[in-house]
Amino acid sequence: MEAKLKLLNNQIVNCDRCHLAETRQHALPGEGDINSRFFMVALSPGEHEDIESRMFIGPSGRMLDRLLHDMGIKREILYISNLIKCNLPQNRKPKMVEIETCSKYLDEELEVIKPEFLIPLGFYATRYILEKYRADPPSAKINFRPLYGKLAYASGQKIYPLPHPASLLYNPDYYPQTLEKYKKLHTFQHTCKWYNYCPMKRFYEQGKLDRKWVELYCKGDWQICRRYQMEEINQYHPDNMLADGSTAREL
Repeated sequence: MEAKLKLLNNQIVNCDRCHLAETRQHALPGEGDINSRFFMVALSPGEHEDIESRMFIGPSGRMLDRLLHDMGIKREILYISNLIKCNLPQNRKPKMVEIETCSKYLDEELEVIKPEFLIPLGFYATRYILEKYRADPPSAKINFRPLYGKLAYASGQKIYPLPHPASLLYNPDYYPQTLEKYKKLHTFQHTCKWYNYCPMKRFYEQGKLDRKWVELYCKGDWQICRRYQMEEINQYHPDNMLADGSTAREL
């Protein structure tokens, strides 16, 4: 893995596939724990990152550090990369040709690292990731907001879109709600404590239950699982009750 990533990073650093190579100072490969369960994807390096050749060190990086600190997670346990590896001049929107050209590097990074949780930050990264994994993204930008903080499972990949930390620089009042969404990473760090005793595990292993139920709930956002909530208060629930509270007669 390390050798493949080193070769890929060298290609990124020396890339001249598009005109952004003419205006950038540095092309930034991803950085962090290559064995991390969490792979964050932002849009592109900012001005500070372009100068220093380091990920998330400008204002949005300081906001990310604040979020991570307040939720009790160290940045070192993450792997962080960008959809576009070069700075976008004057912080402009990316062009489709730039996304199409540069996203090939992100695809290769994902192929090497194979994260359990893919965490796109903001609209452009989220749209690309949902399209890549055929997760049926909305057609309008405004319709992406309800997706932030909700775990999805598509094409064998768990995807957890989050607001980009930069959004809090313009809307600081949203910090508490955004922090709650980021805190879900704590939940994702381990499976549900009831999993080994849960009928859902047995039904899945018997081939009676689709894998998405296990990935989204037992090994994903188990705190919202209705079975987990009822188990915690010792409330009766039938074996054929699914995580969303519905029952499956065929189980």
